Amino acid sequence: MATLKDQLIHNLLKEEQTPQNKITVVGVGAVGMACAISVLMKDLADELALVDVIEDKLKGEMMDLQHGSLFLRTPKIVSGKDYSVTANSKLVIITAGARQQEGESRLNLVQRMDILTYVAWKISGFPKNRVIGSGCNLDSARFRYLMGERLGVHPLSCHGWVLGEHGDSSVPVWSGMNVAGVSLKTLHPDLGTDKDKEQWKECRYTLENPKRAAILKSSDVIAFHCLGYNRILVGGCACCPFYLICD
Repeated sequence: MATLKDQLIHNLLKEEQTPQNKITVVGVGAVGMACAISVLMKDLADELALVDVIEDKLKGEMMDLQHGSLFLRTPKIVSGKDYSVTANSKLVIITAGARQQEGESRLNLVQRMDILTYVAWKISGFPKNRVIGSGCNLDSARFRYLMGERLGVHPLSCHGWVLGEHGDSSVPVWSGMNVAGVSLKTLHPDLGTDKDKEQWKECRYTLENPKRAAILKSSDVIAFHCLGYNRILVGGCACCPFYLICD
């Protein structure tokens, strides 16, 4: 006897089982879930896979996303502790790692993102353009926000890069700062120097006064935001390269 599904749906073509644009997120902590939600909201994948070692949390996060499918266009969301669930992925975003503690600097040893990106590249055997670390995207995003705060301009119109190792030792490139193509260094030659009466270099460290967090230091952001610190910002920055790749 035909089931309700059989009566309702008649397949004219063999169903394609292999996803065309599958994305995997490894680690379902605050940053991982921010990445997952960014992928779903940008409609970047036809299948999303989640991987984590904590099975109960993993299942809960998967069900939460599945139950929101009415508002999403990704038809399939799966999860698993075993990496076999990642098969046929076009992109894999790795966010797994120990949570940074208040007052801790990643420079105590080494910035894990840089070294793990290198290790992943060597182990995978992929060409170097296929293994991408988030670099200083996070630092640059914070810096552009602070530029906008000072100038009263939306961060999208503020341009500038922070280079080096992600975290406390990163360096802003003052000569490259511009708003809508207008060089700030040309308008204000002392920008970022000790001679700068406007003290723009303080933009690297504080929001509005010295008592607030050093914006480029994740450890200080943790102190202010404790649970799930900067998850949206990190998730967005981690996904930025993949928006470009998928487009």
